[in-house]
Amino acid sequence: MHTYGRLPVEFVSGHGATLVDAAGKEYIDLLGGIGCSSLGHANPTVAAALHEQIDRVWQVSNYFHSTARGELAAALSALLSTATDEGGHEVGSTGTHWKTFFANSGAEANEGAIKVARRWGEKHLDGASVIVTARQSFHGRTLATLAATGQDHFHESFRPMPAGFVSVPLNDIYALREAVGRTGRDAVCAVMLECVQGEGGVWNANYDYLRDVRELCTEKNVLLICDEVQTGFFRCGSPFCYQRSGIEPDVVSMAKGIADGFPMGAVAARAEVADLMVPGDHGSTFGGNALACAAGLATVRTLVDEEMGEHVLSVGHHLRHRLAAMGHVSEVRGHGLMRGAQLDAPVATQAVEEGLAEGLVLNHIGDSILRFLPPLVITRDEVDEACDRLEALLDRLV
Repeated sequence: MHTYGRLPVEFVSGHGATLVDAAGKEYIDLLGGIGCSSLGHANPTVAAALHEQIDRVWQVSNYFHSTARGELAAALSALLSTATDEGGHEVGSTGTHWKTFFANSGAEANEGAIKVARRWGEKHLDGASVIVTARQSFHGRTLATLAATGQDHFHESFRPMPAGFVSVPLNDIYALREAVGRTGRDAVCAVMLECVQGEGGVWNANYDYLRDVRELCTEKNVLLICDEVQTGFFRCGSPFCYQRSGIEPDVVSMAKGIADGFPMGAVAARAEVADLMVPGDHGSTFGGNALACAAGLATVRTLVDEEMGEHVLSVGHHLRHRLAAMGHVSEVRGHGLMRGAQLDAPVATQAVEEGLAEGLVLNHIGDSILRFLPPLVITRDEVDEACDRLEALLDRLV
C-alpha cells in the first residue's frame, strides 16, 4: 500500500553510521532507521548472536521458556533501575525489580502499557480507566495508541477513536492536575508521557515538570507510564530519558534501539504493578522469540559494556553545538543523539530530498524541523562532515 512517501534510493548494506546504496554510493546516516540502529548497521556482535541463534531455533511460542528471554528481562530490570544525574551520568541504582512483557514494536508495547494501566484502575481505583497524555505526543498507529496520541490530524480519517484518553499541554502541571482530579466516568488511572516528544517535533518535557508529575501520580495513586520507545537505550545519554529528571515511573514502554534494529518491543512494570497481569490477560505470538531475544541481549550488553551513554553525551553535545551554530537554525531541542533543529524557513522537506545528493540521510517533521536520530556509534568526525554538508545545503536552499 502507498502508506510511505519513499525517497528514490535503495540501501543494500551499511556499517556503523554509514549506509551504501545499490549504486555503491555512501551516505552518513542521521536517521538510524528512525532511531533503531543503536549500535550501528551490521554490528558484528549482534550479527554473531543472530547467526548463532538462527542455527538453533527461531520460534517456540511463549508457552515455553526460550533462549535469552529471561536474561534479557534481567538485563532490562537492571537498566531500568539505573539512577543518573540531570546530565545523564550514572550515579547508582534504585534497586527496583521490573518485570517485562516482550512484543514486536513500540505500538504493541504501548498497547500493553494501556492494558496494565486499565487493570490497575480496575483493582485499585474503583474502575477508573481514563489515561491522560500530552498534546503533540505520539504513541503509535494502532487504534488505541492513535487515540492516546495527542495530535488531532492523526485521528481525522479513523474515527470513532477508542474512548478513555484525554490530552493536556506538555509542561503544564496545572492542566494535568485538573485532568487527574476528575471523578466518575472521567476518573484517571494513568498518565502517559514521552520525556522528549519525538514525532511531535522533538519537544523536551522539563525536569521539574516530570518531578511534579511523579509527585502528582503518587498522591493520586495513578500510574505514571513513560513512553521510552524513541528515547530509550542511551538515545538521550542515560539508559532511559526519565532517569535524567531523577524520577522512576511505574510502567515503561520501549522498542526501537532495544535490538539494534531487529523488530522488538517491550513493556516493563514495577513488580507490584506487573503482578496484576495473569495468564490470558495479554499475549503475542512472535513477541520475545528466540531471534529477537538474542539480538536484544547482545545489544543491551554491548551498550552497557562499551559505556555508550558517555559517548552519546559527548557526541550529542557536539552535534547540538554544530547545529546551533548554523545560520538558518533558530533552536535546537532534545538530548544526546535525539535532536530537533528548528529552521527559520520552510525548507526541511526539500533538505531531506536534496540531502541524498550530498550523501546525507535526513528526516523532517513538517516543513521547518529536521530531526536527528543517528546510530549511537556515530563519531565526532562524522558529525562534523555531516554538518558541513548540511550547512552548505541550507545556505543554498534558503
